[in-house]
Amino acid sequence: MIDLYLEDLESRIDPEVEEALWSEWTTFTDNEFQGSIFTPRRARSASPGLPWPHVPVNNALESYELMALQQLSQCSRALTAGTGEILAVRCNYGTGIMPTLFGAKLFLMDAETDTLPTTIPLGGMDATTLSASLGRADATKAAEAVKVLLDRGVPDVRGGLGTQVFEMAAVYRELFAPYPKLGRYVHLYHPDLQGPMDVCELLWGSSLFVALVEAPDLVTALLELVTQTYIAFMDAWIAEVPSPADHAVHWSMVHRGTLMLRDDSAMNLSPRMFERFIMPYDARLLSTYGGGALHFCGRGDHYIRMASEMPGLTAVNLSQPELNAMDVIFDNTIGKGIPIIGLPRDAAEAALARGRDLHGLVHCW
Repeated sequence: MIDLYLEDLESRIDPEVEEALWSEWTTFTDNEFQGSIFTPRRARSASPGLPWPHVPVNNALESYELMALQQLSQCSRALTAGTGEILAVRCNYGTGIMPTLFGAKLFLMDAETDTLPTTIPLGGMDATTLSASLGRADATKAAEAVKVLLDRGVPDVRGGLGTQVFEMAAVYRELFAPYPKLGRYVHLYHPDLQGPMDVCELLWGSSLFVALVEAPDLVTALLELVTQTYIAFMDAWIAEVPSPADHAVHWSMVHRGTLMLRDDSAMNLSPRMFERFIMPYDARLLSTYGGGALHFCGRGDHYIRMASEMPGLTAVNLSQPELNAMDVIFDNTIGKGIPIIGLPRDAAEAALARGRDLHGLVHCW
C-alpha cells in the first residue's frame, strides 16, 4: 500500500524548488538573511494525486509502514501548502526512547488523545519517599533504583525502544532506495533523545527535584551515566544515518551543528542549578557533535544567559514566549548572533512593534 504514497511524493518533489528552499534556510542559519522575520516558502506548491490518510500515533507505534506513512504525510502537506518546511521524517517514538534503554516502562496514551507515549519512573518514585539518608540500607526506592542503574553502567542502545528506532531507520532507507528524490530531499533526523536532565527526570520521577538538594552527588552520577549513554546512542545513530557536518534538520527546520537538545526540566531549576546540573552535560554533547540547537518549553529567561555561553550553541527553539521576558531571551540569543527558530509569529511581531531589531535572526512559520 505504501508504494502508492511513495510514488505520489516522488512525483511531486521538484529538485529546483527544494534546492532553492535549502539555500534560503542555510542563508538564514549562517546569519546572512537580510529581512526582519525569516519565513521561507516554496516557489511552487504541488497537490497530491491521491488522498493521504491520517495515521493515529498509537497505530504508528505498532507498524513500521504506518510510522513511515504518518511521517511522510507531513511532507505531503508541506508540498501541498507550499510551506517553507524542509521535507523530513523521524523515528517517532517520543520522549521515552532513552528511559526505556534503562528499563523504564512505556506508558501509552489513550488512543483518542493521539499523542506520543511517555514512560513510568523506575521504582514508582515520588517526592514523599525520598530520604536524606541515601547511603543507608533503608534508602528510598528512588535512590535504590538509581543505584542499580549506576551499577549496570551504560545500557545497550538497541534495547528498549532503541530496537524500534534503529529498525525504523533501516525501513526508511529501504523504502527510499528506489526513489532518488525521496532519498535526496527527505531528511531523516535524529530521534527524540531529550537532554540529560530531562532523561533523569523521566527515570527518577518528581522526587528528582528534592534529590537535587538532598542527594546532589547521586544526581550527578546519574547525569554522567545518561550523558555517556546519549553519546553511545548518537555514535550508533550516526554510524547508520550519517549526519551532515555543517547543517542539520529538525522539525523541518534547519540549524547548524548536529543535535537538538531538550531542556524542558530546566524551567523548574534555579540558574545555579542549571549551571551545575545541566550546562556541563549539554556543553559536552554540543562539543562532541559539532554543536547544535537547544529547545525548551516553559520559562527559560532565568538561565538563557548561561545557555548562550555554551560553545557550539547555534540556535534556540522555545515554544512558549508568553512565559518569558522576551527581551532577556533576545539579548542572549539574537543579540549574540544565535538564531531563534520556530518562534510563534505574534512574539516576533510584538518585538518589532516595540522597536526591537531582530537582526534577521528570527524564524517564524
